[in-house]
Amino acid sequence: MNETAVCVGTFTAVKTLWEVRIHKINEELQREKEFRQRLLLVWEERAALAKLKEKVINEDGRAILRIEGEEWKTLPSCLLKLAHLQEWQLHRTSLQRIPHFIGRFHSLVVLDLSRNSIESVPKEIGQLTSLQELLLSYNRIKSVPKEISNCVNLERLELAVNRSICDLPPQLSDLKKLSHIDLCMNQFSSIPSALLNMPNLEWLDMGGNKLQELPDAIDRMEKLHTLWLQRNEITSLPETIGNMKNLSTLVLSNNKLQTIPACMKDMTSLRFVNFRDNPLELEVTLPPCENEEEEEQQEMFGIEFMHVYIQESLKKTGMALL
Repeated sequence: MNETAVCVGTFTAVKTLWEVRIHKINEELQREKEFRQRLLLVWEERAALAKLKEKVINEDGRAILRIEGEEWKTLPSCLLKLAHLQEWQLHRTSLQRIPHFIGRFHSLVVLDLSRNSIESVPKEIGQLTSLQELLLSYNRIKSVPKEISNCVNLERLELAVNRSICDLPPQLSDLKKLSHIDLCMNQFSSIPSALLNMPNLEWLDMGGNKLQELPDAIDRMEKLHTLWLQRNEITSLPETIGNMKNLSTLVLSNNKLQTIPACMKDMTSLRFVNFRDNPLELEVTLPPCENEEEEEQQEMFGIEFMHVYIQESLKKTGMALL
């Protein structure tokens, strides 16, 4: 019995010793594996940084990261070593998301990530207080974060052809310098209130949406000179549109307009309009041109057409009253 006990005890001690050794060996192998992974990561980051540095150019005194047509689904954190960049131009890179560390690029003036696969905009975008242009057209963005309103120097915002955006946060009206907005080819059913309250908005494209009417308060956009509303479902125009004294370009082609309001005859700044492909009630024939040059310049559904249409409409209304 004693010999058996001694053998069992010896076996147990040897087993424990080997288990400790095996555990230590496994720990060492794990540490070595982790070290190799870190080393590989460091090497990959250095390679990525070197590749990114090759894409940096200087134009007009600006440091610009320009990548076109190369696949970069994500951007590595080593990009932070280029925090001096003033402009990003990344087109057709299949980029899926804007990195959360974007907010640390305080010198960024232009962020152009058009024609990618971005689905959302991180709230850290609001930390870019020097940003003047945010260009995110032709992506898959579904909503716009209110934090963009913190980009106090923003002048240009482009979100065209994202196909899913249907509203803007009201906080965007705080952007006092914003003058150019492109929202075409999305899902807007009305003009967002944020736009009506922007004091310096001059250029707006909301073509290719689902607008059915324009708000009576549209004349609050006092500085607007260009308004694109083609390919919507607009059935009528408010009388207040006649108060938009700075409007020079108005595109309303491919809508459901049945008439043109008489108030538009007093819009003296208007230089270009387009009413083509609307089910207008009256058929209007423009007066014949005196020469070929005049005929070439004549817009079939332009300014002259608008004035003739309004005249005919007023005549018809007057006759109806008699």
